[in-house]
Amino acid sequence: MSVQVEKLEKNMAKLTIEVEAEKFVAETVKVYNKNKNQISVQGFRKGKAPQALIEKLYGAGIFYEEAADALIQQVYGDAVKESGLDIVSYPSIELVQVEKGKPFIFTAEVAVRPEVELGQYMGVEIEKVETEVTEEELEAEIKRLQDQNSREITVERPAENGDTVVIDYVGSVDGVEFEGGKGENYPLVLGSNSFIPGFEEQLVGAAADADVDVNVTFPEEYRAEELAGKAALFKVKVHEVKTKEYPEVDDEFAQDISDFDTLAEFKEDLMKRLAERKAETANAEKQQKVMDVVVGSAKMDIPDAMVQKSVDDMMNQYAQQLSSQGLSMDVYFKYTGMTPVQLAEQFKPQALANIKNRLVLDAIVAAENIEVTEEDIDKEVNRMAEAWKLEPAKVKELIEEDVRKDYAAQKALEIITDAAVEK
Repeated sequence: MSVQVEKLEKNMAKLTIEVEAEKFVAETVKVYNKNKNQISVQGFRKGKAPQALIEKLYGAGIFYEEAADALIQQVYGDAVKESGLDIVSYPSIELVQVEKGKPFIFTAEVAVRPEVELGQYMGVEIEKVETEVTEEELEAEIKRLQDQNSREITVERPAENGDTVVIDYVGSVDGVEFEGGKGENYPLVLGSNSFIPGFEEQLVGAAADADVDVNVTFPEEYRAEELAGKAALFKVKVHEVKTKEYPEVDDEFAQDISDFDTLAEFKEDLMKRLAERKAETANAEKQQKVMDVVVGSAKMDIPDAMVQKSVDDMMNQYAQQLSSQGLSMDVYFKYTGMTPVQLAEQFKPQALANIKNRLVLDAIVAAENIEVTEEDIDKEVNRMAEAWKLEPAKVKELIEEDVRKDYAAQKALEIITDAAVEK
């Protein structure tokens, strides 16, 4: 095999890969042996017709496409290594010469990792990130805990904003009921804005056993096109009005939800935990501010194919997340009305940002000669092995180089964040 490299514009390159004719012929024989039992030739039992006869009857190239695909998969990885390029995209393959008795030749157009010209990255100025927990934040957290430990009770009064009304409803447009416009014993929180605009407001003041005519207009951008912009009437029957009963914030409350005997002790502990949480959040915010400045001052030319690979990876990851929830991408697209192209466009800005961030951090690793020790690697591998329920040795074998690069990038981020000046 031989590999020729041609540098193209915008960090693209073309590999011309030539494979010996004998290897291509051998691959067509493999394809013939794999498929011969499915090919019928008069005068021969299935699987017994010679390869040469089949090629004569069906064309010389009957086995070429599959043979070419298999051979490309076999040799491409070695060709990349031989090229010496740091390739950051999927290859765009084009067949150049596919003919028995001649070398098999194909090209692979690829994106190459861009060079990064760093601007200032040490001592950059950023807006100060607040880390102190305020009394208002403490009270908000206590209110959240109150809500979490509340109970719902039925009340004999007209519904107020924030109450839950249990309703039956039937919707119609021009006197005709429409699909999806009916519900029974539905618990609706007034003020939640979970129904059509204007619907919930008309139930404020309604008591149990009330019958209410709710007149609304569907939004112009409503997901069901046949209802968009249409005026509708909902016949609503109110069965119950419920409200939340909140516990008093006192020593008993503290005892019920914590290991502390007094509210004062609980508040002191809660303040510490909020401070730790806010410090973590503030550090992440500070890191992002630093990266925004550092990436903004760096220069790099990102090839489109590199961005496309990142988008494809993000879409595959999203598909796996949906699959873990029992959903397919087809179902997702059906119910959201989105297309694969639209979803890819949504992912593109984040993909580009991720690429720039990583390229800059890798450049800082090189500029600062940041090294990762074996102790660092083992620590991270053990953490990942515990999370994945795998043996550390297996994790290290599979992704040691990735772990090394990721850890180095994280160290670079910590270094430039620590050196930043908050103003």
